[in-house]
Amino acid sequence: MKNRGFVALLVALVLTLPALAQQSGSTSTDQPAMQAAPADQSTSSSASTVGASGKPALQPDTHEGFWGKLNPFARKKYVQRQTDPIRGRVNELDELTASNSKMIKDVDARAQQGIQLASAKAGEADQHAIDAGNKAQMAQQTATQASTRLTTVEQVVGNIDQYKAATQTEIRFRPGQTALSQNAKTALDDMATPLKNQRGYIIEVQGFSSGHGQAAIQTSQKMADSVVRYLVLNHEIPVYRIYVVGMGNAPVEATAQDKTTKHVSGGRVEISLLKNSEEQLATTAMSQDQQAAPK
Repeated sequence: MKNRGFVALLVALVLTLPALAQQSGSTSTDQPAMQAAPADQSTSSSASTVGASGKPALQPDTHEGFWGKLNPFARKKYVQRQTDPIRGRVNELDELTASNSKMIKDVDARAQQGIQLASAKAGEADQHAIDAGNKAQMAQQTATQASTRLTTVEQVVGNIDQYKAATQTEIRFRPGQTALSQNAKTALDDMATPLKNQRGYIIEVQGFSSGHGQAAIQTSQKMADSVVRYLVLNHEIPVYRIYVVGMGNAPVEATAQDKTTKHVSGGRVEISLLKNSEEQLATTAMSQDQQAAPK
């Protein structure tokens, strides 16, 4: 009987101990005002420690109670009271992290926009530089062409009265005849046809005739006049471009093969085509204009 009574007492003691421990734990969290002064001192000493959210760091519970820091028989409300501050700080940290992430994204977006704008401005500057280079190159080409044309004009003006022999044709006449034969007309056609619409040339016509004195001069003049008449009427060559002279029986200039001068036997007319640099100037200017014209 004594043993049964002892066991019953032991069981009752075990059942009452958790209730006493829970009461002691709850009273430790709801301490009276007389313990507020030490708590204020501890919080004031830890207020210097500030967390990432700008609030003071949470202080651990220093009261151990009957079961120590870990109460195996803690109630749900007690656990909630202990974890609510931690949960609140975690939520604040999540909000702070989200805000910082948004700010970082905004800064990155503005930076990317600035980089793109700077790149576009740099591209426009490069294009302007290329356009300026092309215009400068075109201006240089124009200046070079103008300088070349000026040099050509100076050369032509300097040689404007310097005529050079281009072609030479000889017309033969029978003794006492001044009319042109068919062969003579064909030779004159071959020489005069290419002269249409050309400039910078003159035609020198010299008549030679056998005989003596004034009679020979008149005969040579008539033969030269027949040649001039044919050129003016049939090929519309201006008269001011033709220089005619009757040489009579003047001695013929010596050639490279024959060193001696000879007198003319029979009648003949020498037609010499002489050109200066005026035609060359017109041809050069036309070619330069064609090259400078835009394609």
